[in-house]
Amino acid sequence: MFRRLISLAAAMAATVTLGLGTAQAASAEEPRAAKRVHNAMQIVFNASTPNSFCTIGAVGNDDYGRRIAISAGHCGNGYYQHADRELRDNILPVYHRQDIGWGPIGWVRYFKDPEGSMTGHVTKDYMVIELVPEVTLSSQGPTLKQTGVLEVPGGTPSPNALSPALNSERLLGAAWFNNNELVVSGQLGIWYGRITNNAQGVYQAHPQHQAGDSGGPTIWHVPGTAYPSEANGYRAEGPWAGITKGMIISYPWYVYTSSANILADLRARDTADPADVFGAGFEVTANP
Repeated sequence: MFRRLISLAAAMAATVTLGLGTAQAASAEEPRAAKRVHNAMQIVFNASTPNSFCTIGAVGNDDYGRRIAISAGHCGNGYYQHADRELRDNILPVYHRQDIGWGPIGWVRYFKDPEGSMTGHVTKDYMVIELVPEVTLSSQGPTLKQTGVLEVPGGTPSPNALSPALNSERLLGAAWFNNNELVVSGQLGIWYGRITNNAQGVYQAHPQHQAGDSGGPTIWHVPGTAYPSEANGYRAEGPWAGITKGMIISYPWYVYTSSANILADLRARDTADPADVFGAGFEVTANP
């Protein structure tokens, strides 16, 4: 069962394309205006094509003190020569779609080659962005406040997890006796609904999204807490549970990459190459 809260248009596939580009940033001699970066912020990778965009799913810090944003890996479509490796040079800029003139808010540091899929690698469809020092991190998006990272003690480990898996690398159940629900924010507003299937850490659920929402925020509805409604301004809070992935030909059509898959893959890659993986040990910021 699900409920639509704010509807602007029919749902569409969430895939867009990342492109290289430049924008006229503020002069290096003049301090840039304050910029708050938060979940559900729309981002572009090519200043000349602002209608090709993705969305930020969560912001925070990694184990090495870097300021990190997470989005969808398939947003790197078209630049596969940069996939599957840490990008230490500032070659793929990221701009706030509604304020491109501010200049890059960060730089793409990693995304996974989708290996032929239009909606990204099955279990590793994520992108790591290193944010610039001038921005301020915030856990509060337009509708969702993220209260840390979801932990599922006793849950099935992500297929990307090392053994033993951390609680943050374990998945929400989707069987009939489970009532796990996602709350999702995007261009269609804020939606919530039950997870109906969990395939390798990709959640299938009723909350809707459309093109451009790829990478956008998803939280777990904490049982007993208020659902978003007119009474609370259509807002919700809870732990970060994943990001928008895309659509499939199976009802409900909407799928989401779990935070467990992302965090598990980051730790596995960092274990193989310690201190060299952007985003490893990611934690959602506690800044309001």
